[in-house]
Amino acid sequence: MIPRYARPEMTEIWEPATKFRIWYEIEAHACDAQAALGVIPKENAEAVWKAKDVEFDVGRIDEIEAVTKHDVIAFLTHLAEHVGSDQARFVHQGMTSSDVLDTCLNVQLARAADILLADLDKVLAALKKRAYEQKDTVRIGRSHGIHAEPTTMGLTFARFYAEMDRNKARLQAARAEIATGAISGAVGTFANIDPHVEEHVCAQMGLTPEPISTQVIPRDRHAMFFATLGVIASSIENVAIEIRHMQRTEVLEGEEFFSAGQKGSSAMPHKRNPVLTENLTGLARLVRACVIPALENVALWHERDISHSSVERGIAPDATVTLDFALNRLAGVIDKMVIYPETMLKNMHKFKGLVMSQRVLLALTQAGVSREDAYRLVQRNAMKVWEERKDFKEELLADPEVTAALSPAEIEEKFDLGYHTKHVDTIFARVFGETG
Repeated sequence: MIPRYARPEMTEIWEPATKFRIWYEIEAHACDAQAALGVIPKENAEAVWKAKDVEFDVGRIDEIEAVTKHDVIAFLTHLAEHVGSDQARFVHQGMTSSDVLDTCLNVQLARAADILLADLDKVLAALKKRAYEQKDTVRIGRSHGIHAEPTTMGLTFARFYAEMDRNKARLQAARAEIATGAISGAVGTFANIDPHVEEHVCAQMGLTPEPISTQVIPRDRHAMFFATLGVIASSIENVAIEIRHMQRTEVLEGEEFFSAGQKGSSAMPHKRNPVLTENLTGLARLVRACVIPALENVALWHERDISHSSVERGIAPDATVTLDFALNRLAGVIDKMVIYPETMLKNMHKFKGLVMSQRVLLALTQAGVSREDAYRLVQRNAMKVWEERKDFKEELLADPEVTAALSPAEIEEKFDLGYHTKHVDTIFARVFGETG
């Protein structure tokens, strides 16, 4: 996590001051529940809330931890400095460190998910706007990077919209799965703390109680969460790769917005490079790099070990901060992207009429020609277009075996671009709903 690829709202979630504030709230709510049960005096629980407006001294906590070698104990010691050692003596009653650490982490991840869901809404809005704007803009579809058949730029944007909409549903599910808390004590048996305390703390922190924890919340939840972030990152790259291809000089069907005063190269003044989408490809790699460590965190020794801890201290802020930045950058790229419809048509007609080969193939079979013979006839004429830059329609009209099955008018009709866009409205209705 570096400032260059970070936004303040997400970064703040992972600041030490935020973490300590969440720790404090967990401990204070736990005291309230303990007091309600009669386990600790009510006045001691109330005394803890005297620190509600305290800005905890991160440097002081670090100073204490340098001696204790334990972060939660260092925090509790600092809290007692504000509340008073006698009044704070029931803080953390029956709890273990992971009750605080894991519940806090899941609060942070849930908050991060809320920001990421808002980010996805920005991307979806940009994709929908551009999809309807370019709904009927015809361009060539490609498979293996080679011209295939006509499609529209609107369908390209709609395809990415549908993918990001699935990602939103995935993230909503991942958020629900990660939003659990555990205040169950050592090894999770509630031996020294009543389950009501967990229920109360979780309700106050916007979580649901973990059905069964050990000394930690099960890490399959976290693995699912980070895997979802990895899928979203891959979808970002999917969009970025398409734009990068479109911006290649020999393609140039679209490009990133190039602002006044922007420079593309320190050496070549003519350059307009797809730097933002190349950056998005790189950022996607960083997010995906967090997935495997999260999967490996699932397997812990017995009721717990701390092999997961150092991993999560890194991947939790890194993945969420990076993905937040990437989604916002992607929304901006899509919103400002420049489209060149004329170049799209020019590229489609580079090999004159060749992309209509399947229509001719199907027409020949409908006219009674065997599929094998029809394929041979069409490919024979198509290869002349590839190798000699001939005009596909003219070659077909000059081929007696083809004209024996199809009239000139029938051949001519097979080169109508509108044939390929007749179901665009149907697809849009499926993606965006009947009302769009």
